[in-house]
Amino acid sequence: MADDPFILFDTWFAEARESEPNDSNAMALATADASGRPAVRMVLLKGHGPEGFVFYTNRESRKADDLAGNPAAALLFHWKSLRRQIRIEGPVTDVSDAEADAYFATRSRDSQLGAWASDQSRPLASREAFEARFEDMRERFEGGDVPRPPHWSGYRVVPERIEFWQDRAHRLHERRLFTRTANGWNQGLLYP
Repeated sequence: MADDPFILFDTWFAEARESEPNDSNAMALATADASGRPAVRMVLLKGHGPEGFVFYTNRESRKADDLAGNPAAALLFHWKSLRRQIRIEGPVTDVSDAEADAYFATRSRDSQLGAWASDQSRPLASREAFEARFEDMRERFEGGDVPRPPHWSGYRVVPERIEFWQDRAHRLHERRLFTRTANGWNQGLLYP
């Protein structure tokens, strides 16, 4: 195994892209609000490297509210076909406007329009109401580019801990933990 957690992540992630039938970049995102109440949901990894793991969302969503009050998170990748998982924990920072704009420009037009139409995590009277808002956005931006909404951006989880878990027979799993220090990464094993 690699001594650099990002090299190991890249290796496992490449294998997941080959073996997982859907959304190999899906990760569980756990947050807690300012009072400590936890919440978890699935999001998609849209960038990663030594500076952190990036996802995008509506800044008026519950996850964004949680991160505003408690800017720390945990991520979990679970690749059942490989019998592996990776856990990542650390503080959360905002991506730059330039990064958010660049990623938003790669989204499908309907996804861009959906970002304008959705009041994510807010009560919705009916599916028809949302579909009508979506059609309003389609008309609003017809014939032009769809700019990134001011309430839509990204977050970066800056890892302080990265754990690689590999399933083994008889529940004798292998767990390898990397912990960030001022001089790089310490690594060791954990009992299963």
